Amino acid sequence: MIRRLCCFALLWAMLPVAALAERAQDFGEYVVHFNALNTDLIAPSVASNYGLRRSPYQALLNMAVLRKVMGTTGEPVVAGVTGTVSNLTGRTQQLSPREIREGNAIYYIETFRVNNEETLNFDLTIRPQGSEAPLQLRFSQQFFVE
Repeated sequence: MIRRLCCFALLWAMLPVAALAERAQDFGEYVVHFNALNTDLIAPSVASNYGLRRSPYQALLNMAVLRKVMGTTGEPVVAGVTGTVSNLTGRTQQLSPREIREGNAIYYIETFRVNNEETLNFDLTIRPQGSEAPLQLRFSQQFFVE
C-alpha cells in the first residue's frame, strides 16, 4: 500500500492543489479510487516515465481498486477495466485502461481527448479478480483547456 501511495505521490507531486482532487467510491468489499486531469498538468519527467503525451487537449484517467482489509488502507486488486467516456453531444471514446504495477501497487491509466469547458461522462465496468459481480463506476467531470 505504501508503494501505491508513493506512485500516486510521484504522479501528482507537481500538480496544483486544485488538480489533486482524488475521488473514491465504496462498493462494499472494494473501494475504487479515481481521478481525471489534463496531461499538461503532469510533470514532464513523470509523463515520459509513463509514456504519456502532455497536452491541454489530452486527459488522463487514473484508477486503483482496493479490497477492504480490516486495520489497513486496503489491498490492491487486479481488475479488468473497460468503459466509455462521452460528451454531451454524444461523441464517445472507448476506454481500456492499461495496468501499471510498481511493487505491491496496481493501478490503471488511460488517456482521452478533451476540449475546453467540455463535460465528460464516464461509464466504467470494473471486474476485480475473484469477484462474482462487476462494479459499475459512473461520474461526470468538466475539463478546461488553458
